[in-house]
Amino acid sequence: MDGLLIDSEPLWRRAEVEVFASVGLTLTEAMCEATTGLRIDEVVAHWHARAPWEGEPIDAVAARIVERMIGLVTAEGVAQPGAHAAVDACARAGLTLALASSSPDRLIDATLTRLGLSERFAVRRSAQHESHGKPHPAVFLHTAEDLGVAPTRCLVFEDSLNGVLAAKAARMTCVAVPEVDDPRFCIADLVLRSLEEVEGTLG
Repeated sequence: MDGLLIDSEPLWRRAEVEVFASVGLTLTEAMCEATTGLRIDEVVAHWHARAPWEGEPIDAVAARIVERMIGLVTAEGVAQPGAHAAVDACARAGLTLALASSSPDRLIDATLTRLGLSERFAVRRSAQHESHGKPHPAVFLHTAEDLGVAPTRCLVFEDSLNGVLAAKAARMTCVAVPEVDDPRFCIADLVLRSLEEVEGTLG
């Protein structure tokens, strides 16, 4: 969802930079990119392990980042080019749509509301309910279970490398739509430049 349907990665970077600065940690853009696709609690734990701060616990810092993100998405969130057309194309192709995201439930709801897509997904599942986030495949496997579909019959669209790794670990077909040019995305079954190319891939 983040970075795929909505242009949220710049918003995530703003939220993370602001909140981490309040506990004395200066994040660069490259540092933010290194944790793209992880659950926010895992992101905070990652940086706390490398540059521990005193006082505010990890879960409180994570909660503040989520609150900041909800505010930013609600006020400024913009759909990625082709997002609505891609959802329409998948529906016309007879695909049942599900959303499996590393974001918490409240942020998923805020994002879909902002984009006007709240009614388009039969299943929504957050990795916050899993023992492990992406690149572990749990969120994808449980989403397939909720749909009543075998993992091998699922088609996943992902923008992050951690998401692609999770999809392939779940034995799902994966289309990558990366924000950056990275040769590691070659592990996906197909790489697109944007969601505007989705309709031409569904046959």
